[in-house]
Amino acid sequence: MQYANLGQTGLVVSRLAFGAMTFSSGNKDIASVYKVGANDADELVGAALDAGVNLFDTADAYAGGQSEELLGAALKARRSEAVITTKVGFRSGAPITQAGLSRRHIMWSVDQSLKRLGTDWIDVYVVHKEDPFTQLDETLQALDDIVRAGKVRYLGFSNWSAWKVASALELQKANGWAKFTHGQVNYSLLGRDVERDIIPMMKHFGLGMTVWSPLAAGFLSGKYTRESLQDSDNRLSGFDILPTNKELGFKLVEDMRMIADRHAASVAQVAIAWLLSKTGSNLRPPRIEQAFAAQ
Repeated sequence: MQYANLGQTGLVVSRLAFGAMTFSSGNKDIASVYKVGANDADELVGAALDAGVNLFDTADAYAGGQSEELLGAALKARRSEAVITTKVGFRSGAPITQAGLSRRHIMWSVDQSLKRLGTDWIDVYVVHKEDPFTQLDETLQALDDIVRAGKVRYLGFSNWSAWKVASALELQKANGWAKFTHGQVNYSLLGRDVERDIIPMMKHFGLGMTVWSPLAAGFLSGKYTRESLQDSDNRLSGFDILPTNKELGFKLVEDMRMIADRHAASVAQVAIAWLLSKTGSNLRPPRIEQAFAAQ
């Protein structure tokens, strides 16, 4: 396993991360995604740890909090080996107050995440989305407070615009608040929009980068065809989280398959290897064995 510092911090993390979005103990809100139960979660997390993965990613909103519960249970006996990332921002419950990045919600949500994860601290706490209804300084001061309280070690952002991150960093610096260490971005061979402004901004400020959906929600796994994409039981028909130009995607997969064949690899390994070639990126690949081989 290869390791790297997270941004300019001293925190050392594996370049391959484990994403637990699919963990669920019965939540069927997104049935095509929430498919991994407790037994499989324990097995997968154990295999990842044994292979040297130490970065584990979840969120308060995944399966109504069940993802955090299952991940925490799977890591309980080996908590000291793991760096846990969870998030706040998306709706995590029915009440109108259980969403966004207000001080109230951040303070409440971090405590709920700690309970579900069964841990005394969260290594990396990520704001999951922008909140247009809350002043930026309110969000940033609340984040600083939970760091000072010892509940969170490091901060990150995901799905934020470049200008807003830059504004946040300036406010954090001016007020002596805990700073963002990295950004978690949607980045793949099929989705490269972040190369325009997000990645240049992060390089300018010395931020680290982690990647969500490196296989474009599974499209770049190579298992989909034009015909199978119409099947009602596959993930992309049940929850097309990343609408893309599918025809362009199929042409891309055809080219990737030729490269894979030349190297006795899979299409997924080609997709992951391409991202790993981008300096400083950490990925959340869905298939453990293929991801390890891509290194």
